Amino acid sequence: MFEEFIYNFTHNLFKPLLLFFYLGFLVPLLKVPFEFPHVLYKGLTIYLLIAIGWHGGEELASLSLAELEHALGFMVIGFFTNLVIGIAAYLVLRQTRLRQIDAATVAGYYGSDSAGTFVTCLGVLAAANIAFAAYMPVLLAVMEIPGCLVALYIVSRLRASGKLDVLGNMPGEPGYDPYARKPVVSVSEGEDDHVEHEKPRQVPMAAAQSLGAAAAADYPSSHSIFNKKVLHEIFLNPGLYLLFGGILIGFIGRLQGVKVTEVDDRFFVALFHGILSLFLLEMGMTASRRLQDLTHAGPSFILFGLIAPNIFAAFGIVVAHGYSMFLGVPFELGTYALFAVLCGAASYIAVPAVQRLAIPEASPTLPLAASLGLTFSYNVTIGIPVYIMIATAITRAMPVG
Repeated sequence: MFEEFIYNFTHNLFKPLLLFFYLGFLVPLLKVPFEFPHVLYKGLTIYLLIAIGWHGGEELASLSLAELEHALGFMVIGFFTNLVIGIAAYLVLRQTRLRQIDAATVAGYYGSDSAGTFVTCLGVLAAANIAFAAYMPVLLAVMEIPGCLVALYIVSRLRASGKLDVLGNMPGEPGYDPYARKPVVSVSEGEDDHVEHEKPRQVPMAAAQSLGAAAAADYPSSHSIFNKKVLHEIFLNPGLYLLFGGILIGFIGRLQGVKVTEVDDRFFVALFHGILSLFLLEMGMTASRRLQDLTHAGPSFILFGLIAPNIFAAFGIVVAHGYSMFLGVPFELGTYALFAVLCGAASYIAVPAVQRLAIPEASPTLPLAASLGLTFSYNVTIGIPVYIMIATAITRAMPVG
Protein backbone atom coordinates (compact mmCIF):
# COMPACT_ATOMS: atom_id res chain seq x y z
CA MET A 1 0.00 0.00 0.00
CA PHE A 2 2.83 2.38 0.85
CA GLU A 3 4.45 1.62 -2.51
CA GLU A 4 1.14 2.41 -4.22
CA PHE A 5 0.96 5.71 -2.36
CA ILE A 6 4.52 6.64 -3.37
CA TYR A 7 3.71 5.72 -6.97
CA ASN A 8 0.48 7.76 -7.01
CA PHE A 9 2.14 10.64 -5.17
CA THR A 10 5.19 10.94 -7.43
CA HIS A 11 3.21 10.44 -10.63
CA ASN A 12 0.55 12.93 -9.54
CA LEU A 13 3.16 15.59 -8.75
CA PHE A 14 4.63 15.48 -12.23
CA LYS A 15 1.53 15.07 -14.35
CA PRO A 16 1.10 17.88 -16.90
CA LEU A 17 -1.96 19.14 -15.01
CA LEU A 18 0.07 19.79 -11.87
CA LEU A 19 3.04 21.13 -13.82
CA PHE A 20 0.75 23.83 -15.20
CA PHE A 21 -0.34 24.61 -11.63
CA TYR A 22 3.31 24.95 -10.54
CA LEU A 23 4.01 27.12 -13.58
CA GLY A 24 1.29 29.53 -12.50
CA PHE A 25 2.28 29.34 -8.82
CA LEU A 26 5.79 30.59 -9.66
CA VAL A 27 4.58 33.64 -11.59
CA PRO A 28 4.04 35.89 -8.51
CA LEU A 29 7.05 34.43 -6.69
CA LEU A 30 9.39 35.16 -9.60
CA LYS A 31 7.61 38.46 -10.31
CA VAL A 32 6.98 37.52 -13.91
CA PRO A 33 5.06 40.39 -15.57
CA PHE A 34 2.19 38.18 -16.67
CA GLU A 35 -1.53 38.57 -16.00
CA PHE A 36 -3.96 35.84 -16.99
CA PRO A 37 -6.83 37.51 -18.90
CA HIS A 38 -9.79 37.47 -16.54
CA VAL A 39 -12.28 37.17 -19.40
CA LEU A 40 -10.46 34.03 -20.54
CA TYR A 41 -10.58 32.63 -17.00
CA LYS A 42 -14.34 33.14 -16.92
CA GLY A 43 -14.62 31.38 -20.29
CA LEU A 44 -12.58 28.42 -19.01
CA THR A 45 -14.75 28.21 -15.89
CA ILE A 46 -17.94 28.20 -17.97
CA TYR A 47 -16.55 25.47 -20.20
CA LEU A 48 -15.40 23.25 -17.30
CA LEU A 49 -18.68 23.50 -15.41
CA ILE A 50 -20.75 22.65 -18.48
CA ALA A 51 -18.31 19.92 -19.57
CA ILE A 52 -18.43 18.26 -16.14
CA GLY A 53 -22.22 18.39 -16.20
CA TRP A 54 -22.42 17.25 -19.82
CA HIS A 55 -20.31 14.14 -19.27
CA GLY A 56 -22.07 13.37 -15.99
CA GLY A 57 -25.47 13.72 -17.65
CA GLU A 58 -24.45 11.36 -20.44
CA GLU A 59 -23.34 8.76 -17.91
CA LEU A 60 -26.50 9.21 -15.82
CA ALA A 61 -28.58 8.37 -18.89
CA SER A 62 -26.94 4.93 -19.01
CA LEU A 63 -27.66 4.04 -15.35
CA SER A 64 -30.26 1.53 -14.29
CA LEU A 65 -33.13 2.47 -11.96
CA ALA A 66 -31.35 0.81 -9.01
CA GLU A 67 -28.18 2.78 -9.73
CA LEU A 68 -30.18 6.01 -9.88
CA GLU A 69 -31.65 5.21 -6.46
CA HIS A 70 -28.14 4.67 -5.10
CA ALA A 71 -27.12 8.04 -6.57
CA LEU A 72 -30.06 9.81 -4.94
CA GLY A 73 -29.17 8.29 -1.57
CA PHE A 74 -25.55 9.37 -2.01
CA MET A 75 -26.68 12.93 -2.75
CA VAL A 76 -28.64 13.11 0.49
CA ILE A 77 -25.70 11.65 2.43
CA GLY A 78 -23.28 14.05 0.75
CA PHE A 79 -25.44 17.04 1.65
CA PHE A 80 -25.59 16.16 5.34
CA THR A 81 -21.90 15.17 5.41
CA ASN A 82 -20.86 18.65 4.28
CA LEU A 83 -23.37 20.14 6.72
CA VAL A 84 -21.62 18.33 9.58
CA ILE A 85 -18.22 19.36 8.21
CA GLY A 86 -19.26 23.03 8.15
CA ILE A 87 -20.42 22.90 11.77
CA ALA A 88 -17.26 21.07 12.87
CA ALA A 89 -15.09 23.61 11.05
CA TYR A 90 -16.79 26.45 12.94
CA LEU A 91 -16.24 24.77 16.32
CA VAL A 92 -12.55 24.30 15.53
CA LEU A 93 -12.08 27.82 14.14
CA ARG A 94 -13.59 29.30 17.31
CA GLN A 95 -10.39 28.14 19.03
CA THR A 96 -8.28 30.36 16.76
CA ARG A 97 -7.85 34.12 16.87
CA LEU A 98 -10.53 34.68 14.23
CA ARG A 99 -13.57 36.80 15.03
CA GLN A 100 -16.79 34.80 15.38
CA ILE A 101 -18.20 36.20 12.13
CA ASP A 102 -15.01 35.30 10.26
CA ALA A 103 -14.98 31.81 11.82
CA ALA A 104 -18.56 31.33 10.61
CA THR A 105 -17.68 32.54 7.12
CA VAL A 106 -14.58 30.35 6.79
CA ALA A 107 -16.61 27.38 8.08
CA GLY A 108 -19.06 28.04 5.27
CA TYR A 109 -16.24 27.79 2.74
CA TYR A 110 -15.19 24.39 4.14
CA GLY A 111 -18.76 23.13 4.37
CA SER A 112 -19.01 23.64 0.62
CA ASP A 113 -16.82 22.15 -2.12
CA SER A 114 -14.45 23.21 -4.88
CA ALA A 115 -15.13 22.75 -8.58
CA GLY A 116 -11.44 23.37 -9.33
CA THR A 117 -10.28 20.61 -7.00
CA PHE A 118 -12.98 18.30 -8.34
CA VAL A 119 -11.99 18.75 -11.99
CA THR A 120 -8.32 18.30 -11.07
CA CYS A 121 -9.17 15.03 -9.36
CA LEU A 122 -11.14 13.98 -12.44
CA GLY A 123 -8.05 14.60 -14.54
CA VAL A 124 -5.82 12.62 -12.19
CA LEU A 125 -8.24 9.68 -12.11
CA ALA A 126 -8.58 9.67 -15.89
CA ALA A 127 -4.81 9.72 -16.35
CA ALA A 128 -4.43 6.83 -13.89
CA ASN A 129 -7.38 4.87 -15.40
CA ILE A 130 -9.19 4.82 -12.04
CA ALA A 131 -12.95 4.34 -12.43
CA PHE A 132 -15.61 6.31 -10.53
CA ALA A 133 -19.40 6.51 -10.34
CA ALA A 134 -21.04 8.42 -13.17
CA TYR A 135 -23.23 10.47 -10.84
CA MET A 136 -20.39 12.18 -8.94
CA PRO A 137 -20.76 15.49 -10.84
CA VAL A 138 -24.28 15.75 -9.44
CA LEU A 139 -22.83 15.51 -5.93
CA LEU A 140 -20.51 18.40 -6.80
CA ALA A 141 -23.58 20.60 -7.22
CA VAL A 142 -25.51 19.27 -4.22
CA MET A 143 -22.60 19.45 -1.78
CA GLU A 144 -21.87 23.08 -2.60
CA ILE A 145 -25.03 24.24 -0.79
CA PRO A 146 -24.55 23.13 2.89
CA GLY A 147 -21.63 25.48 3.58
CA CYS A 148 -23.68 28.49 2.52
CA LEU A 149 -26.48 27.46 4.87
CA VAL A 150 -24.09 26.89 7.80
CA ALA A 151 -22.50 30.32 7.44
CA LEU A 152 -25.84 32.07 7.05
CA TYR A 153 -27.37 30.32 10.05
CA ILE A 154 -24.46 31.04 12.41
CA VAL A 155 -24.27 34.70 11.35
CA SER A 156 -28.03 35.07 11.74
CA ARG A 157 -27.67 33.80 15.32
CA LEU A 158 -24.87 36.32 15.97
CA ARG A 159 -27.03 39.15 14.67
CA ALA A 160 -30.09 37.94 16.58
CA SER A 161 -28.09 38.11 19.82
CA GLY A 162 -27.99 41.89 19.46
CA LYS A 163 -24.31 41.96 20.42
CA LEU A 164 -22.76 42.09 16.94
CA ASP A 165 -21.65 45.62 16.09
CA VAL A 166 -21.91 47.00 12.57
CA LEU A 167 -18.23 46.25 11.95
CA GLY A 168 -18.77 42.53 12.59
CA ASN A 169 -17.20 42.44 16.06
CA MET A 170 -18.58 40.68 19.12
CA PRO A 171 -17.94 41.71 22.76
CA GLY A 172 -14.37 40.86 23.78
CA GLU A 173 -13.04 41.03 20.24
CA PRO A 174 -10.52 43.73 19.23
CA GLY A 175 -12.25 46.81 17.86
CA TYR A 176 -15.65 46.02 19.33
CA ASP A 177 -17.77 49.17 19.46
CA PRO A 178 -21.51 48.84 20.14
CA TYR A 179 -21.94 52.51 19.19
CA ALA A 180 -20.04 52.31 15.92
CA ARG A 181 -21.76 53.67 12.85
CA LYS A 182 -21.65 52.17 9.41
CA PRO A 183 -18.87 53.75 7.34
CA VAL A 184 -20.03 55.78 4.39
CA VAL A 185 -18.02 54.41 1.50
CA SER A 186 -18.44 53.68 -2.15
CA VAL A 187 -17.93 50.01 -2.87
CA SER A 188 -16.99 49.46 -6.48
CA GLU A 189 -15.32 46.07 -6.29
CA GLY A 190 -17.03 42.77 -5.86
CA GLU A 191 -19.24 43.16 -8.89
CA ASP A 192 -17.65 40.12 -10.49
CA ASP A 193 -19.10 36.77 -9.48
CA HIS A 194 -15.60 35.33 -9.08
CA VAL A 195 -14.29 37.44 -6.23
CA GLU A 196 -11.32 35.19 -5.73
CA HIS A 197 -9.64 36.87 -8.67
CA GLU A 198 -9.65 40.42 -7.40
CA LYS A 199 -6.20 41.89 -6.92
CA PRO A 200 -4.92 40.65 -3.53
CA ARG A 201 -4.50 43.39 -0.97
CA GLN A 202 -1.61 43.04 1.43
CA VAL A 203 -3.24 44.43 4.57
CA PRO A 204 -3.12 43.41 8.22
CA MET A 205 -6.00 41.43 9.71
CA ALA A 206 -7.60 44.48 11.33
CA ALA A 207 -7.59 46.31 8.01
CA ALA A 208 -8.97 43.27 6.21
CA GLN A 209 -11.81 43.16 8.71
CA SER A 210 -12.55 46.84 8.21
CA LEU A 211 -12.63 46.33 4.44
CA GLY A 212 -15.34 43.74 4.96
CA ALA A 213 -17.16 46.06 7.34
CA ALA A 214 -16.98 48.87 4.82
CA ALA A 215 -18.84 46.72 2.33
CA ALA A 216 -21.70 46.64 4.84
CA ALA A 217 -22.28 50.38 4.52
CA ASP A 218 -25.66 49.99 2.86
CA TYR A 219 -26.61 46.63 4.36
CA PRO A 220 -29.72 46.90 6.58
CA SER A 221 -28.91 45.14 9.83
CA SER A 222 -32.56 44.40 10.51
CA HIS A 223 -32.98 42.63 7.21
CA SER A 224 -33.39 38.87 7.40
CA ILE A 225 -30.30 37.02 6.23
CA PHE A 226 -32.49 34.33 4.65
CA ASN A 227 -34.20 36.71 2.24
CA LYS A 228 -35.24 35.96 -1.31
CA LYS A 229 -32.13 37.53 -2.84
CA VAL A 230 -29.75 35.52 -0.67
CA LEU A 231 -31.57 32.23 -1.27
CA HIS A 232 -31.54 32.96 -5.00
CA GLU A 233 -27.76 33.48 -4.79
CA ILE A 234 -27.35 30.13 -3.03
CA PHE A 235 -29.52 27.93 -5.20
CA LEU A 236 -29.32 29.75 -8.54
CA ASN A 237 -25.77 31.04 -8.58
CA PRO A 238 -24.08 30.84 -12.00
CA GLY A 239 -21.91 27.85 -11.04
CA LEU A 240 -24.81 25.65 -9.95
CA TYR A 241 -26.95 26.79 -12.86
CA LEU A 242 -24.34 25.90 -15.48
CA LEU A 243 -23.46 22.61 -13.79
CA PHE A 244 -27.07 21.45 -13.47
CA GLY A 245 -27.78 22.76 -16.96
CA GLY A 246 -24.92 20.72 -18.39
CA ILE A 247 -26.14 17.62 -16.56
CA LEU A 248 -29.67 18.05 -17.87
CA ILE A 249 -28.59 18.68 -21.47
CA GLY A 250 -26.15 15.76 -21.46
CA PHE A 251 -28.79 13.49 -19.92
CA ILE A 252 -31.52 14.39 -22.42
CA GLY A 253 -29.10 14.25 -25.33
CA ARG A 254 -27.75 10.77 -24.47
CA LEU A 255 -31.28 9.41 -23.99
CA GLN A 256 -31.76 10.09 -27.71
CA GLY A 257 -28.72 8.00 -28.58
CA VAL A 258 -24.94 8.19 -28.87
CA LYS A 259 -25.09 9.64 -32.38
CA VAL A 260 -26.91 12.70 -31.02
CA THR A 261 -24.12 13.57 -28.59
CA GLU A 262 -20.97 12.29 -30.33
CA VAL A 263 -20.35 15.55 -32.21
CA ASP A 264 -20.54 17.62 -29.01
CA ASP A 265 -18.33 15.07 -27.20
CA ARG A 266 -15.44 16.20 -29.40
CA PHE A 267 -15.65 19.57 -27.66
CA PHE A 268 -16.89 18.81 -24.14
CA VAL A 269 -14.92 15.58 -23.61
CA ALA A 270 -11.93 15.49 -25.96
CA LEU A 271 -10.72 19.02 -25.12
CA PHE A 272 -11.37 18.77 -21.38
CA HIS A 273 -7.80 18.07 -20.21
CA GLY A 274 -6.21 20.80 -22.33
CA ILE A 275 -8.60 23.46 -21.08
CA LEU A 276 -8.22 22.18 -17.51
CA SER A 277 -4.46 22.73 -17.84
CA LEU A 278 -4.98 26.41 -18.68
CA PHE A 279 -7.42 26.71 -15.79
CA LEU A 280 -4.82 25.31 -13.37
CA LEU A 281 -2.23 27.75 -14.70
CA GLU A 282 -4.47 30.61 -13.58
CA MET A 283 -5.37 28.88 -10.31
CA GLY A 284 -1.68 28.49 -9.50
CA MET A 285 -1.17 32.24 -9.88
CA THR A 286 -4.17 33.03 -7.70
CA ALA A 287 -3.22 30.51 -5.00
CA SER A 288 0.30 31.90 -4.80
CA ARG A 289 -0.97 35.46 -4.38
CA ARG A 290 -3.48 34.46 -1.71
CA LEU A 291 -0.70 33.09 0.49
CA GLN A 292 0.33 36.68 1.17
CA ASP A 293 -2.98 37.31 2.93
CA LEU A 294 -2.10 34.77 5.65
CA THR A 295 0.69 36.89 7.11
CA HIS A 296 -1.42 38.11 10.02
CA ALA A 297 -3.84 35.17 10.31
CA GLY A 298 -1.90 33.28 12.97
CA PRO A 299 -0.27 29.84 12.93
CA SER A 300 -3.40 28.04 14.17
CA PHE A 301 -5.40 29.29 11.19
CA ILE A 302 -2.65 28.25 8.78
CA LEU A 303 -2.50 24.79 10.36
CA PHE A 304 -6.26 24.49 9.99
CA GLY A 305 -6.02 25.17 6.25
CA LEU A 306 -3.50 22.33 5.85
CA ILE A 307 -4.74 19.75 8.37
CA ALA A 308 -8.52 20.13 8.06
CA PRO A 309 -8.70 18.80 4.45
CA ASN A 310 -7.19 15.48 5.56
CA ILE A 311 -9.61 15.07 8.47
CA PHE A 312 -12.68 16.06 6.48
CA ALA A 313 -11.68 13.93 3.50
CA ALA A 314 -11.02 10.88 5.70
CA PHE A 315 -14.41 11.43 7.36
CA GLY A 316 -16.00 11.52 3.91
CA ILE A 317 -14.31 8.28 2.89
CA VAL A 318 -15.60 6.56 6.03
CA VAL A 319 -19.12 7.87 5.36
CA ALA A 320 -18.98 6.73 1.72
CA HIS A 321 -17.75 3.28 2.72
CA GLY A 322 -20.49 3.02 5.33
CA TYR A 323 -23.05 3.75 2.61
CA SER A 324 -21.39 1.18 0.35
CA MET A 325 -21.61 -1.45 3.09
CA PHE A 326 -25.27 -0.52 3.72
CA LEU A 327 -26.08 -1.04 0.04
CA GLY A 328 -23.91 -4.15 -0.21
CA VAL A 329 -22.47 -2.70 -3.40
CA PRO A 330 -18.72 -1.94 -3.65
CA PHE A 331 -17.81 1.51 -4.93
CA GLU A 332 -14.99 2.20 -7.37
CA LEU A 333 -11.81 3.66 -5.90
CA GLY A 334 -12.33 6.85 -7.87
CA THR A 335 -15.73 7.36 -6.24
CA TYR A 336 -14.07 7.44 -2.82
CA ALA A 337 -11.40 9.85 -4.07
CA LEU A 338 -13.95 12.24 -5.56
CA PHE A 339 -16.17 12.14 -2.47
CA ALA A 340 -13.10 12.78 -0.29
CA VAL A 341 -12.26 15.81 -2.45
CA LEU A 342 -15.83 17.10 -2.15
CA CYS A 343 -15.57 16.81 1.64
CA GLY A 344 -11.98 18.02 2.03
CA ALA A 345 -12.04 20.98 -0.37
CA ALA A 346 -13.21 24.55 0.31
CA SER A 347 -15.31 26.80 -1.90
CA TYR A 348 -13.91 29.79 -3.72
CA ILE A 349 -16.80 30.71 -6.03
CA ALA A 350 -20.27 30.13 -4.58
CA VAL A 351 -19.68 30.97 -0.91
CA PRO A 352 -17.67 34.17 -1.64
CA ALA A 353 -20.58 35.41 -3.74
CA VAL A 354 -23.02 34.68 -0.91
CA GLN A 355 -20.65 36.26 1.61
CA ARG A 356 -20.42 39.47 -0.40
CA LEU A 357 -24.19 39.68 -0.53
CA ALA A 358 -25.22 38.51 2.96
CA ILE A 359 -22.17 38.74 5.25
CA PRO A 360 -20.33 41.88 4.11
CA GLU A 361 -18.92 42.50 7.63
CA ALA A 362 -16.68 39.41 7.38
CA SER A 363 -13.11 39.62 6.12
CA PRO A 364 -13.01 39.34 2.32
CA THR A 365 -9.44 38.02 2.24
CA LEU A 366 -8.93 35.45 5.02
CA PRO A 367 -11.41 32.80 3.79
CA LEU A 368 -10.00 32.90 0.26
CA ALA A 369 -6.43 32.82 1.54
CA ALA A 370 -7.21 29.57 3.37
CA SER A 371 -9.36 27.95 0.69
CA LEU A 372 -7.16 28.88 -2.30
CA GLY A 373 -3.70 29.56 -0.92
CA LEU A 374 -3.60 26.59 1.45
CA THR A 375 -6.33 23.99 0.98
CA PHE A 376 -6.58 24.07 -2.82
CA SER A 377 -2.81 23.98 -3.22
CA TYR A 378 -2.52 21.09 -0.76
CA ASN A 379 -5.35 19.06 -2.28
CA VAL A 380 -4.23 19.19 -5.89
CA THR A 381 -0.61 18.38 -5.10
CA ILE A 382 -0.56 16.07 -2.06
CA GLY A 383 -4.15 15.49 -1.00
CA ILE A 384 -5.49 13.45 -3.91
CA PRO A 385 -2.93 10.59 -3.64
CA VAL A 386 -3.31 10.66 0.16
CA TYR A 387 -7.06 10.22 -0.16
CA ILE A 388 -6.62 7.40 -2.66
CA MET A 389 -4.31 5.67 -0.16
CA ILE A 390 -6.80 6.11 2.71
CA ALA A 391 -9.65 4.77 0.58
CA THR A 392 -7.54 1.79 -0.49
CA ALA A 393 -6.68 0.99 3.13
CA ILE A 394 -10.30 1.19 4.30
CA THR A 395 -11.75 -0.84 1.44
CA ARG A 396 -9.11 -3.56 1.91
CA ALA A 397 -9.62 -3.68 5.67
CA MET A 398 -13.42 -3.83 5.35
CA PRO A 399 -14.31 -5.25 1.93
CA VAL A 400 -17.90 -5.00 0.71
CA GLY A 401 -19.62 -8.10 -0.60
